[in-house]
Amino acid sequence: MIQELVGSLVAAGVAGLVGLSAAARVVKQYERGVVFRFGQLLGSPRPPGFTLIVPMVDRMHKVNMQIVTLPIPAQEGITRDNVTVRVDAVVYFKVVDAANALIQVEDYRFAVSQMAQTSLRSIIGKSDLDDLLSNREKLNQGLELMIDSPAIGWGVQIDRVEIKDVSLPDTMKRSMARQAEADRERRARIINADAELQASKKLAEAAGVMSDQPAALQLRLLQTVVAVAAEKNSTLVLPFPVELLRFLERAAQPETAAGHDEAGAHPAAAYRAEAVAAAHRAEAVEPPAPTPEAVRPPAPGRDALQSSEPEPVPAPVREAPPELWPDPAPPASRTPTPQEDPSRAPQRNPARAP
Repeated sequence: MIQELVGSLVAAGVAGLVGLSAAARVVKQYERGVVFRFGQLLGSPRPPGFTLIVPMVDRMHKVNMQIVTLPIPAQEGITRDNVTVRVDAVVYFKVVDAANALIQVEDYRFAVSQMAQTSLRSIIGKSDLDDLLSNREKLNQGLELMIDSPAIGWGVQIDRVEIKDVSLPDTMKRSMARQAEADRERRARIINADAELQASKKLAEAAGVMSDQPAALQLRLLQTVVAVAAEKNSTLVLPFPVELLRFLERAAQPETAAGHDEAGAHPAAAYRAEAVAAAHRAEAVEPPAPTPEAVRPPAPGRDALQSSEPEPVPAPVREAPPELWPDPAPPASRTPTPQEDPSRAPQRNPARAP
């Protein structure tokens, strides 16, 4: 009898241990236990620690509450300025409501991954290439908002989204390299020009000081000679004063002016000028019109007197060489004299004949 009682007690103990092991559950610190009884949610998720469920009736699912790092595969798209790029990113999220993460969505990890890829393609099409390269912080915030909006209903919170890398075509890389090189060259030229400006101001100040003390220029020349001789001993430097060059330039100016004056007084030019002046004088002077007394025949006594008077000798005219003769001037329109045209002489009245 006692043996049967002991056997039953042992059997009950073993059955109790088996049932306890089947009902006992341990929830870790970073997990939450969601219990379903006959497929229906039972209360709130179980906290970390030791918990019991009804075997064969309850089923518990453990949900990880840690931050999950989910890489987004590289997505290829065209930016707003028509540049083809490949962008990959990473999403950091965590579950804040274990019950909704199991009930509202089938697989919250896969759902977050697909939403992140779609949002990344959308953000690529809305952005410029410069924004993808230099303004990533703003794009990260926009991408986080696009993913977080539907994830809130799934019991998932997006902690952070980061764009990792932007891959560009080789042609675009070369173009950007040339642009960067041109920009660096521009800045280098600006810096050199600024340095030249500052150096010119300092040199102007130094020239002002040296003009007050002429000996300072000689000392500067000697320093230059010493510097050149220290580098190349076979080179001989002879300083040539600038004042001597200026003196020679001023001396050459009067000689040039004198040469121009002598060229203006050339004999050929003088002959040409004299011939032109004589032609103008002959055109300007016209003989006076004859009077009636001038056309009368001279008296016998007057002829003797006139013949006795010596005839005026014309002054010799210096004739220029043929190659210096002036161009023939057109004849001036003037009235012919009675000696040149007899028809224009006044008619003699026969009644008044002597």
